[in-house]
Amino acid sequence: MTKKLNKIEKLIIELCPEGVEFKELEEVCNMKNGYTPSKSKSEYWTNGTIPWFRMEDIRKNGRILNDSIQHITPEAVKSGKLFPADSIIIATSATIGEHALIKVKHLSNQRFSVLSLRPEYQDKINMTYLFYYSYVLDEWCKNNTATSSFASVDMVGFKKFKIPVPPLSVQEEIVKILDNFTELEAELEAELEAELEARKKQYEYYRDEMLSFGEEVEFKDIKTLSLETFWIMPATPKFIAEKGIPYITSKNIKGGNIDFGNIKNISKDSYLSISRNRPILMDDILISMIGTIGEVARVKRQDLDFYGQNMYLLRLDKNQINISYFLYFFDSKKMKKIFSSVKNNSGQGYLKAGQVESILIPIPPLEKQKEIVEVLDKFDALTNDISIGLPAEIKARRQQYEYYREQLLTFKERALVEK
Repeated sequence: MTKKLNKIEKLIIELCPEGVEFKELEEVCNMKNGYTPSKSKSEYWTNGTIPWFRMEDIRKNGRILNDSIQHITPEAVKSGKLFPADSIIIATSATIGEHALIKVKHLSNQRFSVLSLRPEYQDKINMTYLFYYSYVLDEWCKNNTATSSFASVDMVGFKKFKIPVPPLSVQEEIVKILDNFTELEAELEAELEAELEARKKQYEYYRDEMLSFGEEVEFKDIKTLSLETFWIMPATPKFIAEKGIPYITSKNIKGGNIDFGNIKNISKDSYLSISRNRPILMDDILISMIGTIGEVARVKRQDLDFYGQNMYLLRLDKNQINISYFLYFFDSKKMKKIFSSVKNNSGQGYLKAGQVESILIPIPPLEKQKEIVEVLDKFDALTNDISIGLPAEIKARRQQYEYYREQLLTFKERALVEK
């Protein structure tokens, strides 16, 4: 890596010793907005041949794309004009700060702004270099976002965003290094991901074995194990942006906990009118009852006012069951099988209170439950905790790659000469 960096340094000293010229994005690129052809017109979508890109394409197929998941017909194209090949799509609304290099003529949806080189810069900028520099632009977008009904980037500032334009030979050398480093990084990360997946399967097998008991252990239903249960009825309150009472759905349940950093709120007046004497949370369990059923979370915060959508609250009797043991059992293969079999007439997952309360759980002595939790906590950390084990190694490799990329794309700006 050092040898490559020295080569770039030598090129910069030779070709631009006073620094690199920076250009505003709107000077370098034509900018267009993507759009979605009418879904009600089947002739726009049936047997389509023109790539139409969405965020799903990036998530599934990466950041350099030659085709899309969905296609449209020529009739769907406004004025018959497509976005040119070798364009960059960058998300400037909704999910901010994602981009891809599109290698074919195409269209994209309205979430993306599309960047293509102006004719006068065709022989001055390598588009793959601009693709790599778009990671810097991604971060700028995330930090310059306004939120109303949905997030959107400050497009005035976006157009004025400055990019360094070193000599083409420097750009090409940077692309060569990052292409090689990206390929190597992808291979190493794929090996780690495969190992991590194997570890997770091993953990799941081990967890299910530890939670399997025969007649030697008493089974109790959840109703018996609970001091209190409470059905949280669905509501359609008016959401507000910044303050109010947390409104929890299954989307806020992450890894057995509530993600309070990504949660909507309802007004306090709405909350008081619909909460109906709901008990204050005190280290309780929430279970999602409709849609994504069986998602479970432990809410450790004391005296927390909240409202939820189709949730069931359990206050477990700690003299009978260890709460962490309960959560591990709820995440077991046996419980997933129970929840996957529960459907209503529309095919949507739907749990009734009685179904939850009648679920039988093996209850070994509390000391045994504690031992099981201690073992599974350690195993779980090795497979899921990003601060240790394989997850930590994967994270470290990504950070290393990002560091080298940032170093390669950092330039001294050349001072403007007054005329």
